[in-house]
Amino acid sequence: MAITESRNPATEHIDAVSTLEMVRLINAEDQRVALTIESQLPAIAQAIDRIAERMRRGGRLIYIGAGTSGRLGVLDASECPPTFSAAAGQVVGVIAGGEHALTHSIEGAEDDPEAGPHDIAALGVAEQDSVVGIAASGRTPYALGGMKEASRRGALVIALVCSQPSPMAELAAIAIAPVVGPEVIAGSTRLKAGTAQKMALNMLSTGVMIRLGKTFGNLMVDVQPINAKLRARARRIVEQACNLSADEAAALLGRCSGEVKTALVAGLLGLAADDARVRLAAADGVIRKALAEPSLAQPDPHTFVGGGSG
Repeated sequence: MAITESRNPATEHIDAVSTLEMVRLINAEDQRVALTIESQLPAIAQAIDRIAERMRRGGRLIYIGAGTSGRLGVLDASECPPTFSAAAGQVVGVIAGGEHALTHSIEGAEDDPEAGPHDIAALGVAEQDSVVGIAASGRTPYALGGMKEASRRGALVIALVCSQPSPMAELAAIAIAPVVGPEVIAGSTRLKAGTAQKMALNMLSTGVMIRLGKTFGNLMVDVQPINAKLRARARRIVEQACNLSADEAAALLGRCSGEVKTALVAGLLGLAADDARVRLAAADGVIRKALAEPSLAQPDPHTFVGGGSG
């Protein structure tokens, strides 16, 4: 029996205590999660580096899971395009039972060992891709089957599980295994296990995107300004990074067609927008590399920080 199915002695009488004591018990268990994740940092870091290396070659990051685990993978994947301008299909979440399973329980979907391989095959998974199987128990047939098919196709296979040992961890090239112990409610893995999975997924996708040059320092420079909130964020990023006023930042963004990374390189190096784009392209889209690389074309020192056409 997986540890996630065991009874937690600290909460055996949770139905008999006050509501305040109830939430204290839940909070006390939740506090254990971050410490458990800390023990997995080396594995998470290794996964980030290996995923990023494959994505530089055109690979994808693919999450596969069932139930809560599958929903968390889909959630993380869906946040990457608006946050980091990840291309459509670059980060993918696959859940047992398909899209309907995001809001409904699909009985038996997680127990189908053939559905996982079918979904992985349908995506055309190949050697440059990275597939992360997610399951609290580490033995869900759907996720395990998908991982086996991904491994057969030469992809990097990673397990994110909350039980050890487990078949998924044994199959994976890298196993991320935050064993959070018995849940507050026995078997309810949407609780501590789900929280641990969400924390690990946050680190994985964020770390990969940082390695791919999607940030400059801690600024979200590959943001897509598709709504008022994100347009304001884009302007603030240019203000902060280039030490400009709000009006100057807005004008610089306008000259750069709203492209934050282009605006930053143009503003910091005194380049026209087109020249900044060329420099960024030569630096693989990494701002810090574009600013530091001496072999790239040098800017005109007489060009105003917000100047240039484009």
